[in-house]
Amino acid sequence: MIGYTKDLFILPFDHRSSFLKKMFEVEGREPTDKEIEKVKKAKEIIYQGFKKALSQGLPKESSAILVDEQFGDELLRDAHENGFTIILTTEKSGQKEFDFGYGEEFDQHIKKYNPTFVKALVQYNPEGEKELNARQREKLALLTKFAHENGYKLLIEPLVPATVKQLAKFGGDLDRYDQDARPFLTSRMINEMQESEVDPDVWKLEGMNKAEDYQMAVQQARAEGRDNVGIVILGRAAEASIVENWLKVGARVRGVIGFAIGRTIFWDPILQFEEGKISEDEASEVISKRFLHYYHIFIEARSGL
Repeated sequence: MIGYTKDLFILPFDHRSSFLKKMFEVEGREPTDKEIEKVKKAKEIIYQGFKKALSQGLPKESSAILVDEQFGDELLRDAHENGFTIILTTEKSGQKEFDFGYGEEFDQHIKKYNPTFVKALVQYNPEGEKELNARQREKLALLTKFAHENGYKLLIEPLVPATVKQLAKFGGDLDRYDQDARPFLTSRMINEMQESEVDPDVWKLEGMNKAEDYQMAVQQARAEGRDNVGIVILGRAAEASIVENWLKVGARVRGVIGFAIGRTIFWDPILQFEEGKISEDEASEVISKRFLHYYHIFIEARSGL
């Protein structure tokens, strides 16, 4: 059965190329061994923050980590031993077009960790390049087939960046595009994916400001008997107040089952740790408290249903 019926509160730290570029200024070259160890240490701190949040009240049965194999192998193995819900990323990092991180051998890399979910990030605008969209749907349909035939849940994170023409329509104002165009494009995107046999159990969608926009997305996500498909709200590295508003609005919509907030939670404390301003333990404590903060916001908002 397609879908996921539990709550799902995700701490995503599967960032790779963006992490190397923005945190460690590594771009256009391979990272050194020292830089690789720095990334691994940063991800270990984030993971410790997740564990602390569990010890401080985050329910284990409805929480998950999203991490990559490249820098998170040891963390994935530890999470498996601890019975945590694991979401394993599958895409090649830092590319405009979706492709598998390990090519045709993507299936073996998934089976190695036996995660609960496999995840794919894709940039997809239904009014964008048609051939690009078709190629991406074809690959995602292959991932859908593999996941469901092998007992894995599938989470797809579709970003809907504005085309030049769309942005020009709003005078270059990204906020207006986000509010007035992206929700409708998101539903169209979901429909196009579904028609091409791309059927995730959970959609990880960019935050929206109006309940009716979430409702529209849920309606399409659950079309034609997909009654248990869920939506989680991604943080998009936005400011805390913006993320809080997205959660408060979305939590009141049935079918929105949680969130996936990463950089808004961990970026500052990791940066402060790298600069020597706080300790490893202090950084993980901040991450834990922020994760719990957003969890409580979501739960309290939904209690009004």
